[in-house]
Amino acid sequence: MQIRLFLLTLFFSLAISGFDQQAKPLRIGIAGLTHDHVNGLLARTHDGDIEIAGIAESNRELAERYLKKYNLPLTLLFSSLEEMLDKCKPDAVCAFNSIDEHLEVVKACAPRKINVMVEKPLAVSVNHARQMQALVKKYGIQLLTNYETTWYGSNHKAFEMLDSIGDIRKIVVHDGHQGPKEIGVSKEFFDWLTDPVKNGGGAVIDFGCYGANLLTWLMKGEKPISVFAVMQQIKPEIYPKVDDEATIIVTYPKSQGIIQASWNWPFGRKDMEIYGQHGYMIADRNGLKIRSSSEKKEEYNAVPSPKPPYNDPFAYLAAVIRGEVTVKPTDLSSLQNNMIVVEILEAAKKSAKSGKKVYLKK
Repeated sequence: MQIRLFLLTLFFSLAISGFDQQAKPLRIGIAGLTHDHVNGLLARTHDGDIEIAGIAESNRELAERYLKKYNLPLTLLFSSLEEMLDKCKPDAVCAFNSIDEHLEVVKACAPRKINVMVEKPLAVSVNHARQMQALVKKYGIQLLTNYETTWYGSNHKAFEMLDSIGDIRKIVVHDGHQGPKEIGVSKEFFDWLTDPVKNGGGAVIDFGCYGANLLTWLMKGEKPISVFAVMQQIKPEIYPKVDDEATIIVTYPKSQGIIQASWNWPFGRKDMEIYGQHGYMIADRNGLKIRSSSEKKEEYNAVPSPKPPYNDPFAYLAAVIRGEVTVKPTDLSSLQNNMIVVEILEAAKKSAKSGKKVYLKK
């Protein structure tokens, strides 16, 4: 009887302990505040499932502005990433600084066994990406890349229905808006977003990465054969150092991808067209348009957001860290996918500069 009572007590104790562990919010450290996308995380700080463990930002005025806006204590602020990591010991770090600084974030976090999620794209160069990959392998951390389009239900529905249109022949991805200045991004964001070193380029990086990410996902992790790109400065008076218009043609053995990245669209857009042997699908933020070769009419259906945790980057990050979700190599957020993304973007810049097709190594 005593043994049974002991085992029953132990069972409930473990169950409660497990519940408490799952119920605890994910403690996130923030590396930098110069990326306007940080608003998406800070707006979630009072939802209960995440907690801001600390913020590393050397620009005191910028940091205090954000802390006041989101009613967060000044005690969260640290001038260096290393100090924040050592004193706050977050479960994960989300990088909201320039793309060029992503490598330094991983260099600081990986030896401390702290998982990282960066805003798209992964890195400014293949060299940076490979250094990050080596750190991930050495220290066994998760390194995810966040794209807004990862959380669109319409894109996932299209992926589920790929077989219905036969082998993919062409994918066209449109991403961008009127331009960073035109839509009113913050000065801190604008300063590095339009810097060829800190961002790695202009529209080709800012929005070309979405297309490269989606292409690699739809092609199930296949690396393209070649990349050809044309880049322009349509508004050099606003963007004198970087491109504001880019078209990238990505070639596969039996299909082709066209990435149209622009700071010159008349409105913001993130949509794609997928053409197969037997039909096509056009996915926008809210739904999916479908037509098969046997049908005369298109059919458009609204598609709801994916179910949690696949509807939100921070819920997804928490699920990955807790082992509730396994990141597959072909997934949109995966390191493997985003290594190919960086290769495509670097090849695009080389191609635009030389005017020649660039072949990717196997």
